[in-house]
Amino acid sequence: MLDNLPRGTICIEDIEMGMTRYLRKQVTDQDIEMFAEVSTDRNPVHLDDDYAQDTIFEGRIAHGMLTAGLISAVIGEQLPGHGTVYMGQTLKFLAPVRPGDMVYAEVKVIDIDHAKRRVTLECHCAVDGKKVLIGEAKVLAPSRKFD
Repeated sequence: MLDNLPRGTICIEDIEMGMTRYLRKQVTDQDIEMFAEVSTDRNPVHLDDDYAQDTIFEGRIAHGMLTAGLISAVIGEQLPGHGTVYMGQTLKFLAPVRPGDMVYAEVKVIDIDHAKRRVTLECHCAVDGKKVLIGEAKVLAPSRKFD
């Protein structure tokens, strides 16, 4: 994975409006197979070339939630990072992600409630500059005062 800053924690006291963090990851056949195993979602559109060829996608695609998991990785590892608690996430899937695609996942701080330690993040994933997923996450950020 390629990202813009080291992993760790950014405490609520240091989070600023407009902060962004991202990662890039190539989705592999192994990723899709492991996600199917862990999630128990073995829909053949993800795993069977012949079946998937006859769908509207005309080929295999990654699980949407695998792609969304990259947003979770940015939030849990970078912004706010370790100690963050997910409170909610909206997602809209705009286009499929295929095996071999390089996915760019980014989060951006769009609202901060310092008193409640709550941060709202605009989220998106893109392949070749085209957004494939958009959404918004609400998280409880760690604090130097309490953690």
